[in-house]
Amino acid sequence: MSQSQETLLQLRVITPNDYTALAELMDLVYPDIGGAWPKATIQALVNAFPDGQIAIEDNGKLVAAALTIKVNYQRYSSRHTYKDVVSDKEIARHDDRGDALYGLDVFVHPDYRGLRLGRRLYEARRELCRALNLKAILAGGRIPGYRDYADKMSVNEYIEAVQRKELYDPILSFQLSNDFDIKRLMHQYLPEDKKSRGFATLLEWDNIFYEEEADSIHEVEKSIVRIGVAQWQMRTVTSLEDLLAQTEFIVSSLSDYQSDFALFPEFFSAPLMGLAPEKSPVEAVKFLSEFSEEIRLRMSQMAVEYNINIVAGSLPVQDDNRLYNVSYLCHRDGSVDEQYKIHITPHEKRDWVLDGGDKIQVFETDAGKVGILICYDSEFPELARILAEQGVQILFVPFWVDTKNGYLRVRLCSQARAIENECYVAIAGSVGNLPRVDNVNIQYAQSAVFSPSDVYFPHDATLAEATANAEMMIYADVDLDKLKLLNTEGSVNNLKDRRLDLYRVQLKSEQD
Repeated sequence: MSQSQETLLQLRVITPNDYTALAELMDLVYPDIGGAWPKATIQALVNAFPDGQIAIEDNGKLVAAALTIKVNYQRYSSRHTYKDVVSDKEIARHDDRGDALYGLDVFVHPDYRGLRLGRRLYEARRELCRALNLKAILAGGRIPGYRDYADKMSVNEYIEAVQRKELYDPILSFQLSNDFDIKRLMHQYLPEDKKSRGFATLLEWDNIFYEEEADSIHEVEKSIVRIGVAQWQMRTVTSLEDLLAQTEFIVSSLSDYQSDFALFPEFFSAPLMGLAPEKSPVEAVKFLSEFSEEIRLRMSQMAVEYNINIVAGSLPVQDDNRLYNVSYLCHRDGSVDEQYKIHITPHEKRDWVLDGGDKIQVFETDAGKVGILICYDSEFPELARILAEQGVQILFVPFWVDTKNGYLRVRLCSQARAIENECYVAIAGSVGNLPRVDNVNIQYAQSAVFSPSDVYFPHDATLAEATANAEMMIYADVDLDKLKLLNTEGSVNNLKDRRLDLYRVQLKSEQD
């Protein structure tokens, strides 16, 4: 590259008129394996798949290029040879109906190496793969550095050394730095490639945004999900209908703002205990449980009527003379799931004699995979990790606390769950006072929606936050695709980097 001329790079598609310059570049880069491809081959590629043929020019001079075709993923994600990709007549086997890209070649002028032009071409390929909604990019990767080590180590040992960066291979090292994974070793991929001893690696870059074709637009997975959170005012009520009217107002309001979910706090039905102020704490919570089935039914009806999924906080439920703390997920299609609180606080055991559940699970919804951790459960990282291993995307944490100390336990642990499990976490609590209800007389809350902490999210990992101790509703849009990016390309990869050779979290019911 001339030092007297300023670099002026442009990325564009290759045209038939580029053949002479392209051939000169290929002859310069590949004198050992045949040099330039015939003009007819390049012409056929440009005609069949113009968007896949990409070049970079500097002030009009072609200095780098990438050649690509579409292939059938199932066929080319298994062992094959170069002749399976390019025929004896040097015609690339492009399949216009293919569901994956195949990288035929990437090459850069020797004078322009060090400017990361190859990385630009790979990024252009990735953008093309995403734009066309293809499964992956496949490539047969030569290992020309193996020539210098073939007498000292096996090809498998060489590849492992390159992966560990103990050795450098001009092609494999570059491919690995561009997020490709080695799927398998291929023998006699290109026999005339003496430097690689005929070996090649089958490399794959997965498109995490790939979506199978849906029969209907309604089957397409949502990416942007709106979460509505109710910071619930505990106030005196005169009847169940009074409480449900307040509930419906919140559901209606969150629906008007096109929320996909409405989250209520733990024990949001507690004002009903004020209808029987003379009862002891145990009698009062049993009295409260008598309303729970009707509340569940009415909230399920609201979910359908207002077209919104409702996480119905939690309600006391009596079953076989035992009391449980249960959250209901009322889907807008009319179905209902339930999540029992697993860990019971000392207060719940002592004053209300509650028992804990024994099942934790992820629920499939029309707006992502969700889990529910009721208040104290959020303070036990094992539960959220089990949900993360089932693919949870949003955790809902309905809570009830009386002091700021208790609130901070829930908040800080919920933020930790978002970071370590690469998911969103929404928390909802109650505010206000209930002077006629023992054990639920004061509340503290600052409801919020948290994200993981990385460059794709807000700097403080908080998407929305209520004013402390004020009755209100908040909304937050969460992008589920950002979770996929975080998992594969984040600054850190908390889920991927777990040392499963040293530890794991497992339900006893899953053990052998």
